[in-house]
Amino acid sequence: MKIGQEVFAVKLYELEQQYGKLQSHLHVCSTEEREQIAEERKKTEMEYRESDLLIQERVKASRLEAVAELAKAQVEYRNKVESLLKKQLRGDTEEEDRAETAALYAEYAIDFATQSMQYALIAALSAMERQMKLEEKKGESEKCRK
Repeated sequence: MKIGQEVFAVKLYELEQQYGKLQSHLHVCSTEEREQIAEERKKTEMEYRESDLLIQERVKASRLEAVAELAKAQVEYRNKVESLLKKQLRGDTEEEDRAETAALYAEYAIDFATQSMQYALIAALSAMERQMKLEEKKGESEKCRK
């Protein structure tokens, strides 16, 4: 399979869309009432779950075991982080501590997203570099045949 910049362009567009959505939602929600924010959170959680299901379907359709292993690691990470947050937000904790925990969790999630974007760039560049190296080798072997 030839990996082209088109594939990464589509993924970059998806990433830009999500980033724009994050920015606008945070801006709009900073001016809304708590009930509206809760409603927006529920809607966003639903979209997140739908997106998660789509990713799982893509994984099932993949022919590479590495993709399944990567998806499994992502699911395990997400489940662990969600479990930690729920544990910290349980009812026997002071309300102020729960609010601080939720804020720190959000900050960490944004930091992790930033780091994930950096890693995505490294992975994309690596894939492009390997593809080019493969094409160079194919070109050399075609020259040798002539």
